[in-house]
Amino acid sequence: MAGSANLNVMMKTARKAGRALLKDFGEVEQLQVSTKGPGDFVSRADKAAEAMIREDLLHARPSYGFLGEEGREIEGEDPTRRWIVDPLDGTTNFLHGLPHWAVSIALEHKGQIVAGVIYDPTKDEMFYAEKGGGAWLNESRLRVSGRHKMIESIFATGLPFAGRADLPETLQDLARILPTCAGVRRFGAAALDLAYVAAGRYDGFWERGLKSWDMAAGLVIVREAGGIVEPLRAEADIIGSGEVICANEAIFATFAKVIRKA
Repeated sequence: MAGSANLNVMMKTARKAGRALLKDFGEVEQLQVSTKGPGDFVSRADKAAEAMIREDLLHARPSYGFLGEEGREIEGEDPTRRWIVDPLDGTTNFLHGLPHWAVSIALEHKGQIVAGVIYDPTKDEMFYAEKGGGAWLNESRLRVSGRHKMIESIFATGLPFAGRADLPETLQDLARILPTCAGVRRFGAAALDLAYVAAGRYDGFWERGLKSWDMAAGLVIVREAGGIVEPLRAEADIIGSGEVICANEAIFATFAKVIRKA
């Protein structure tokens, strides 16, 4: 599928950063056995990937703003457009040699996410969408799953770690959702969780405590694949609150009711 010039820039940039990270990922496995450990190495790889992405995107579109996980925000001459980037979503997986992490690039225009790219280099899977243009994985059109029974559905979420405040709420969510469904997965990369809902691999996803760069690209990809995406609390703003719930249309209402009982 041929996308716009912006989408092509995003995909090319994600692929280039992904290739560099893949080399670093090969090194991580060697570092597992060293006394120093891979932590410092991975944070360097993360920062280097963001610097590469920032340079390429701002070279292609000098007037756009840029918000990334690692650096300070850059205000663009064009205040209506900015890139939102997570150079390495799934850092903990990367650090442990788990091949489940991604590069995420979104384009925001006047407060709306209009294009998103999520690239998983270890599987060479490029998920992408543009508002009004449908969602795609490599050359194939994406659709959310067609399942309409909770008991046949699997859902993804994140589990709070290292003393995060949303642990009690998440445990309550799990206590309510697990008896109703075929399983809950926690794969450790929110961008890929959203991409997998778009691809019909998961039937739904919810999480709290996310940052804008974790989910910006995924939101447009799920919507363009026919999914429903809402904030967890009806009055909230997804990007502002860091909370999201999404699923296919057939089970969204039932799924959201279970999760929102919190």
